[in-house]
Amino acid sequence: MYKSIIRPLLFKLDPEKAHYFTFSLLKNFNFLSRIFLPKPLENKKLEREVFGLKFKNPVGLAAGFDKNAVLYNELADLGFGFVEIGTVTPKAQAGNPKKRLFRLVEDGGIINRMGFNNDGLEAAIHQLKKNKGKIIIGGNIGKNTTTTPENYTQDFIQCFEGLHPFVDYFVLNVSCPNVSSHAKLEDADYLKELIVTVQNINNTKEKPKPILLKIAPDLNDGQLDEIIALVHDTKIDGIVATNTSVNRDGLKTSADELKEIGNGGLSGQPIKDRSTRVIKYLHDNSGGSFPIIGVGGIHSAKDAMEKLNAGATLLQLYTGFIYEGVGLINEINQTILDAAK
Repeated sequence: MYKSIIRPLLFKLDPEKAHYFTFSLLKNFNFLSRIFLPKPLENKKLEREVFGLKFKNPVGLAAGFDKNAVLYNELADLGFGFVEIGTVTPKAQAGNPKKRLFRLVEDGGIINRMGFNNDGLEAAIHQLKKNKGKIIIGGNIGKNTTTTPENYTQDFIQCFEGLHPFVDYFVLNVSCPNVSSHAKLEDADYLKELIVTVQNINNTKEKPKPILLKIAPDLNDGQLDEIIALVHDTKIDGIVATNTSVNRDGLKTSADELKEIGNGGLSGQPIKDRSTRVIKYLHDNSGGSFPIIGVGGIHSAKDAMEKLNAGATLLQLYTGFIYEGVGLINEINQTILDAAK
């Protein structure tokens, strides 16, 4: 029903308006999901214990959908094993000017240059105090657009300190292509400094939380080797692979349309293989020594299994969730169960 009726209607709307319309439906008419949507698949064999946390299943929702931690309780009812909120920045910010979200229907992709639009740290904390304990919550944190390079670390620290009592794990988002002054966030020495600083604070807590790093799909092998070394040197808990891409190679969408759209991060089917390659490289060249959350172009159970077979421990959906609907969660989990027989 989703792909034949609901999606065509939603895709007639501007992508950002469609997002907020769907968001409003899930928030205000959640009871309808229990009537019209498939019952979430639950099975002990789907449970995964990763970086000290027990996930009821390995299929999560990536950051960017529930930016302000408003919908995680309702999303838990859809069957996700975990939800990553954010990206949260210390101060509220409007993000980049609209129009900033574009569908590439022919490619099964999305280009966005949202620019970390969110209501800020205090608003996220307010919402997280409503947690009903249904689901594991990750906190994806970043810097404000106007923050100068010498204060980047302070932005991450502020978000880390503020969210620490309310989330189960953290993701340092240093790889989004839609924020300003990005070069420093890609520097290996700075990343090490940032991770160690946050870890030192984490270690003072009564209950330290797992910390992961989110990386881009466009890194070359040398850069991926640096990431592996960084994980081993800092003992960070894992990697989220991958974020959106700035690469436009191989798209069916015309060059003229892409030029009209302009810059932004590409997600969905076009980055599936790039993301899987990064996962496999990290897993194979590290000897599988750290967990990887695989995200990027998962539109089917087959796509999900490719990520798991490449070395991912957990999975995240975003663009695939928009294109394929809620049923994709059960489809993936059922395939995982079938493969385990």
